[in-house]
Amino acid sequence: MTVQTATNAEAGPIRPEDERLGLAANLAYGMQHILTMYGGIVAVPLIVGQAAGLSPADIGLLITASLFAGGVATILQTIGLPFFGCQLPLVQGVSFAGVATMIAISGNGGIQAIFGAVIASSLLGLLITPVFSRITRFFPPLVAGIVITTIGLTLMPVAGTWAMGGDRNAADFGSPANILLAGVTLAIVLLLSKVGNAAISRLSILLALVIGTAIAYATGMTDFSQVGQGPVFALPQIFHFGYPTFGVAATISMFIVILVTLVETSADIFAVGEIVETKVDGRRLGDGLRADMLSSMLAPVVGSFTQSAFAQNVGLVAVTGVKSRYVVATGGLILVALGLFPVMGRIVAAIPSPVLGGAGIVLFGTVAASGIRTLSKVDYANNMNLIIVATSICFGTIPIVLPAFYHQFPAWVETIFHSGISSSALMAITLNLLFNHFTAGNSDQPSVFGAAAERTIRYTDIAQLEDGDYFMDGRLYDANGNEVPLIRPASH
Repeated sequence: MTVQTATNAEAGPIRPEDERLGLAANLAYGMQHILTMYGGIVAVPLIVGQAAGLSPADIGLLITASLFAGGVATILQTIGLPFFGCQLPLVQGVSFAGVATMIAISGNGGIQAIFGAVIASSLLGLLITPVFSRITRFFPPLVAGIVITTIGLTLMPVAGTWAMGGDRNAADFGSPANILLAGVTLAIVLLLSKVGNAAISRLSILLALVIGTAIAYATGMTDFSQVGQGPVFALPQIFHFGYPTFGVAATISMFIVILVTLVETSADIFAVGEIVETKVDGRRLGDGLRADMLSSMLAPVVGSFTQSAFAQNVGLVAVTGVKSRYVVATGGLILVALGLFPVMGRIVAAIPSPVLGGAGIVLFGTVAASGIRTLSKVDYANNMNLIIVATSICFGTIPIVLPAFYHQFPAWVETIFHSGISSSALMAITLNLLFNHFTAGNSDQPSVFGAAAERTIRYTDIAQLEDGDYFMDGRLYDANGNEVPLIRPASH
């Protein structure tokens, strides 16, 4: 496959994300992105729709609307408009961060109250993005690496659940057949990645999904009987569920979710910037956050919810090495098509969860590995960076291994900290500020965590040496050969 790049010298150096691969490659790699995140983007409207008591037909409309809104948001984020869109390969879709909050809101005002809270809180988020766009200096590799690593760890339970069958209430959840199918898909990904052909290697995830689905069909583990049921084409319906209603309490609750979303989106933007090896400054971050908030404001108009970047697709960028934003923009067009042609969505929905789980192990593990690679660039000599990494990652891991950890806390606390990504991000930012920016009170002798593997000496001691001083046989002498007395430490 031939890679086409611009050659106009007047345009300046080509950024990695501006690479143009051609229509065929864009379609193939774009579809790979959509297959990777499809299960996640339909899960939120399915869960929220059921909690709000909607009919199956209306839940289907929620899913279609979420696909359409995610496609529009992806195109805005990757192609961009003035002041909107970071122009990075980020796939947008319905955010998981607000599921619990939206379910709670639906109990007091129905689906209309959810839409009103999303619109109002997203508007507030749009107004405060200038604050977030000025915090780039607080996201050094130390913080970015912690967050990227935690993103990968957070997604691993998703891959495990998919590998077991996806539906915890199903009779075959966790069956050897499901796990074996996930293992076969994983093996196909690894074998195709080893193939010398670059195109096959880059498409290893997509090809593994196709082959895995074919194996599942041949063994009776999936069927396409539902594909022909329902309309082939359907336009999004404006305010199909009624006009949104607005409440102060619901807006405040969703605004907390928006703050978490801004933190997570900032982390995703910096993560993909690190993977793509391109510059992410305050202006670019602000453009990305504004695109997020604008998309979230407009999504309820067609029947969807808050939009944010999908972390699993960040992993796909790392796995394939395909950095072009035009690939992801093509994926956005595919999402729009899925929203307009429900039959296409039903075809993609027929991919068994274990097949997605097998591919997810590689994808999500690669995210964590990318974070570890970033952390390898951090200087740990004679500072507190090691304890910042240790504390932040462990803090972010708590809600991953113990999802009920914050259940007894107020709802707003659980909303913020139930996400391992936001937990680790907030802890990493706070500790980085405490130890590396607000240095007043820092000792010139690091704690045992900072000096565990380092030999240290006080600068004040070095300052006492004079020209010509030298050590010999454990004794200090001046330039004239006279021994300089050493003060022994007091014994304890």
